[in-house]
Amino acid sequence: MKNKSLGIALGIVCFVLGLALTLQIRTMTIENSVVSQTFADDELKDSLLQWKEKYEKAVANLDASSKELDEIRQSATTNASNAEEKNARLKTNNLLLGTTNVQGNGIVIELADGKSTGMILDASNLLIHDGNLREIINELANAGAEAIEINGQRIVNSTYIMCAGNVILVNGEKISSPCTIKAIGQQERLLGAVGRAGGILQQLEMNDLSVNISKVSNIKINKFNGALTKKYMRDRGE
Repeated sequence: MKNKSLGIALGIVCFVLGLALTLQIRTMTIENSVVSQTFADDELKDSLLQWKEKYEKAVANLDASSKELDEIRQSATTNASNAEEKNARLKTNNLLLGTTNVQGNGIVIELADGKSTGMILDASNLLIHDGNLREIINELANAGAEAIEINGQRIVNSTYIMCAGNVILVNGEKISSPCTIKAIGQQERLLGAVGRAGGILQQLEMNDLSVNISKVSNIKINKFNGALTKKYMRDRGE
């Protein structure tokens, strides 16, 4: 009887111990799972934080690159604008200096030495002189001519017209009769300047020189091919 009671008691103890052990194992398993999950969550959070930092840096770099690109574009636009402005000013200056081929409406004057039709007191009156050409050029310039040419020689600020024996020198080049003078500008004003009563052309006609003047559209005048030099003036540095 005692042995039987002892066996039952041992069985109950074993059952309790077994149940306690099972609960302990399950508790440890759950705790391990919670700990593992906690570790996994921490790793995930760390990874998210790292990617967030990378994303923020990438966005910051993109913004910086965009600003730099905008600055480059603005600088390029400004430089292009300045270059265009300088190029336009250079072209205008070249036009005014006479170093560019030009065309436009204006007048053409054709002069030729006169022919003797009888006894004359001074044969030189039948010839074109350097003074005649200078006077015509001055009249045209005062009337606003923007470009002038004599027998292919462009008239510029440094042009000189002088007599050399039986020929005339224009820009150092020899020219002789007949002379063709081209002038680009407001046609009526140019005509009025040289063709007025008592003007230079009328005087030449009275000396029996051949004179013909006409309005011409789209006159072509070549550029000055000589060297533009300066001896006395210099930049004021302003």
